Amino acid sequence: MRTPLVLDPDQAAALVRDGATVTVSSSSGLGCPDRVLQALGDRFAATGSPRALTSLHPIAAGDMYGIKGVDHIARPGMLRRLFAGSLPSGPSRFDPPLVRRLIESGEVEAYNIPSGVMFQMHRAAAARQPGVLTDVGRGTYADPALGGARMNAATPEFVSVERVAGAEWLFYPALPVDVAIIRATTADPLGNLSYEHEASRLGALDQAYAAHNNGGLVIAQVERQVAEKLPPARVHVPGILVDVVVVVPDQMQTTHTQYDPALSGEEMRSLEEIEPLAWGPEKVIARRAARELHRDDIVNLGFGLSAGVPRVVLEAQHQDEMTWVLEQGPVGGFPLTDFAFGSALNPHAIMQSADQFTLLAGGGIDVSLLSFLEVSAAGDVNVSHLPAHSHVTAGIGGFADITAHAPVIVFSGYFTAGRGRELRVGDGRLEIVTDGPVPKFVPEVAQVSFSGRAGRARDQRVVYVTERAVLELRDEGLTVVEIAPGVDLQRDVLDRAAIPLLVAEDLRLMDADLFVEDAHGFDLRAARPRPELEVEVTR
Repeated sequence: MRTPLVLDPDQAAALVRDGATVTVSSSSGLGCPDRVLQALGDRFAATGSPRALTSLHPIAAGDMYGIKGVDHIARPGMLRRLFAGSLPSGPSRFDPPLVRRLIESGEVEAYNIPSGVMFQMHRAAAARQPGVLTDVGRGTYADPALGGARMNAATPEFVSVERVAGAEWLFYPALPVDVAIIRATTADPLGNLSYEHEASRLGALDQAYAAHNNGGLVIAQVERQVAEKLPPARVHVPGILVDVVVVVPDQMQTTHTQYDPALSGEEMRSLEEIEPLAWGPEKVIARRAARELHRDDIVNLGFGLSAGVPRVVLEAQHQDEMTWVLEQGPVGGFPLTDFAFGSALNPHAIMQSADQFTLLAGGGIDVSLLSFLEVSAAGDVNVSHLPAHSHVTAGIGGFADITAHAPVIVFSGYFTAGRGRELRVGDGRLEIVTDGPVPKFVPEVAQVSFSGRAGRARDQRVVYVTERAVLELRDEGLTVVEIAPGVDLQRDVLDRAAIPLLVAEDLRLMDADLFVEDAHGFDLRAARPRPELEVEVTR
């Protein structure tokens, strides 16, 4: 019976050949096989091999807080080509990660492919299909008309537009995979892998299929190997796919977390330990975004200001009246923020990320709560590119997949940006002491992450929530529908945008209790209509 080799990280790294296409399972620090990546980088530094790698990362490998991930292999000559849904990111005061420097200097070809599409590309490669035909990314930076997902001038065209069944689609070619570097908790003697200490299984199974079916190599970094065969129901990646097991007992569960059983769903945790969102304009924005939710909603949550919404929902004691879903895999429970983002306390289920994107990209949710860097006159949103500090944003991630067909999208952000902005909230009103010098509603965004035109064509409801105004994307244009108490419409809203904004005839004031520190309660909207279910009982 076939069994895997058990090697140390350096021995495993020695198996990767020059010119290989290597796929890595990770989500920032979550589930990152960092020790194997380190061994690859160390080998190149010592021997100059492996050279000219193509690296695939459906979600970022590593972070800027101690888990280097892709930066281990981001060396001139070692990395030739990169396909990434996202990349390590951090504050502008941090130095850019090495991979960003390679991209910006043109020393590596680089593509920012939507995360869900990248998982589909792996499935297509595993099934020996030509690639992925989809409308995800149509009208955005991934469309060949707007750059084709290329991250620098050194990168050749990859995405194309194809006409099939009377419509135009984006075509993302499948990439044959030579090496998959994945991670799990436990390996048994047959190489079967279980994920009991992991906060997500991410896309490990599909990445392993892609390498195995191409005659390639699957390397699994695990916390431990056990002597007995694992119970079959616990196995997520079968041993027939695994060639090498690398045991790393001290692997980190996620960024700044060695191991927390509540993140992997092994332990229930009281939500009383969740600290309320600090009082200020960000809480006002989160409160207003939460007012868009209905009872029984299935709600996707993104990073940024929108990540504060679950905390205001918890304060209002509505936590059990909706179900949160995250692209990393958690369904239900309470989504965590900051370094644990992508994990949830007390989840109902933890799906693999590749399957979660089937739900998200197909519009199987009720609403998505996301954030924005800037918004154009057409309602386009940029969340993926900040030219002056590229590493402040992780890139597109699952944003394009999620916004493709979500029925309702709520974007959250400040109305202006820049140093010197001073806002005061309290006593039922907003006071703009000093405004930010940089408009965020602009004629054109630096990169189109969401296409307003496509959103209107799909009849999506699109809302933009800020601390001073709420806007909607309507057929006639970007329209102000609410303003904060204490705000002057002309001076503080219309004149502070770099584009003309329409004003709704029934312009309303935002609820005053949004701006009262101790006013935690609010009523969710009534449940959305669902298909009628009729059951005839026969005795």
